[in-house]
Amino acid sequence: MGFIAFLKTQFIVHLLIGFVFVVSGLIINFIQLCTLVLWPINKQFYRRVNCRLAYSLWSQLVMLLEWWSGTECTLFSDEATVNTFGKEHVIIILNHNFEIDFLCGWTMTERFGVLGSSKVLAKRELLYVPLIGWTWYFLEIVFCKRKWEEDRDTVIEGLKRLADYPEYMWFLLYCEGTRFTETKHRISMEVAESKGLPKLKYHLLPRTKGFTTAVQCLRGTVSAVYDVTLNFRGNKNPSLLGILYGKKYEADMCVRRFPLEDIPHDEKEAANWLHKLYQEKDALQEMYNQEGIFPGQQFKPPRRPWTLLNFLFWATVLLSPLFTFGFGVFASGSPLLILAFLGLVGAASFGVRRLIGVTEIEKGSSYGNQEFKKKE
Repeated sequence: MGFIAFLKTQFIVHLLIGFVFVVSGLIINFIQLCTLVLWPINKQFYRRVNCRLAYSLWSQLVMLLEWWSGTECTLFSDEATVNTFGKEHVIIILNHNFEIDFLCGWTMTERFGVLGSSKVLAKRELLYVPLIGWTWYFLEIVFCKRKWEEDRDTVIEGLKRLADYPEYMWFLLYCEGTRFTETKHRISMEVAESKGLPKLKYHLLPRTKGFTTAVQCLRGTVSAVYDVTLNFRGNKNPSLLGILYGKKYEADMCVRRFPLEDIPHDEKEAANWLHKLYQEKDALQEMYNQEGIFPGQQFKPPRRPWTLLNFLFWATVLLSPLFTFGFGVFASGSPLLILAFLGLVGAASFGVRRLIGVTEIEKGSSYGNQEFKKKE
């Protein structure tokens, strides 16, 4: 094991990375709070500023994937589709099977210049998660309780508010509503059988309300829907903790572009279109499992240096005073100060671990275990 590989496995290094992410995130959130005064003066300027502030935070996680772990992301698509990336507003549909599927998506948004302006339809619980939810609040992310009767007006209002967004945005939808587990899949397929829908092998039954509402509200703004099917070579099931330890993975992403005018206006027909799409996604997963490859040309968009430079900036700004302070504490010889410092380190470690836990499948919500049995 080389020295760099050894460093990647050390807890103290992980703690320092976490410290940079958390403290820089709190600073960014504070700056975002200050930018609220811009909203009534110049809404579009407020949005552009917050896109760049969000980029400064999210790109640190992308840096871990691209530069720290060296994970490779390969696109399977066609040249015409790839040439549209970063040049139009789109809705992204991504399968929700892996802990870091969002991070692979962020890597693609970064490489095509839309990381800061990327959007998601997120569960409301995330609004209260420090850094993640707080940053999304200032980005006008649409939050929902995943109870359509309560969400309808909030979701429609949030989507319509994005109609004049000044930066090209990729709006991510996890149409399955929750991460894939065997229990959720079994219950979901029971619902599919009861509704006379074809069963899916690798996906949960898609929930159509969010999709049809997004398409309806964003017509005239969004140009297309990108369907993204993600897999990892070697049947790997990567985690954010694995990325932090420097484990390298190989992600394959099959991307298909559907012009928005090809999606029916009628809600029921649009829902049927989505169900058909998921049957096609299931077939793509089956093909990948059998052949180890998706159809289409292979593209490897080059990683950009900005994520690394951004992290090095924050590390330089934040770690220098931390080391100076820590040295001063231990040099003082005061047991009280030393214990307080170690307690602060322990609290920081706990906080970082909790943030990582947000992405872990086994610690995910129970949504889907029973909710699939309720009417959509």
